[in-house]
Amino acid sequence: MKFCPQCGSSVELKVPEGDDRERHVCVHCDVIHYHNPKVIVGCLPEHNGKVLLCKRAIEPRYGYWTLPAGFMENRETTSEGAAREMVEEAAAVATDTTLYRVFDVPHISQVYVFYRCGIENGAYGIGPESLESQLFSEDEIPWNDLAFPVVHELLQEFFDDRRSENYPVRHSVISRGRR
Repeated sequence: MKFCPQCGSSVELKVPEGDDRERHVCVHCDVIHYHNPKVIVGCLPEHNGKVLLCKRAIEPRYGYWTLPAGFMENRETTSEGAAREMVEEAAAVATDTTLYRVFDVPHISQVYVFYRCGIENGAYGIGPESLESQLFSEDEIPWNDLAFPVVHELLQEFFDDRRSENYPVRHSVISRGRR
């Protein structure tokens, strides 16, 4: 950040009085500009014992499979954002969303929130950010072609939970060295 969006003056990086970290502060109007983590919301959609995955049509990880997910928008709940991403990426309507998994990824200032859900009428397709979408049973999952380590971990946990018929909400921190 070089200029204050409030007044257009220059900003400088400094620790404001009473704070404990550097922030961008306007040299003219003294407004402090905070930069907060990005929240990624998504669904783990299931229909007839299979999980819906989308093949990415965008970077990062173009051509790899993932769960429908993306950045949360202002003025929506995490559940609403996850359901919106499902429509955008898989042309599917989420039903019965239930909080399932939270990952904190502090080294890239992100938080991932996933919901288990059904698929209305089992209907799905592809959106502009997907090359294709498909329902997979556990043994059909393209494990070596999953886009992100958190998706791999999430799917493994889900299939383990399904065997025990117990779906606890889990939270973990992904550190820089962990894959």
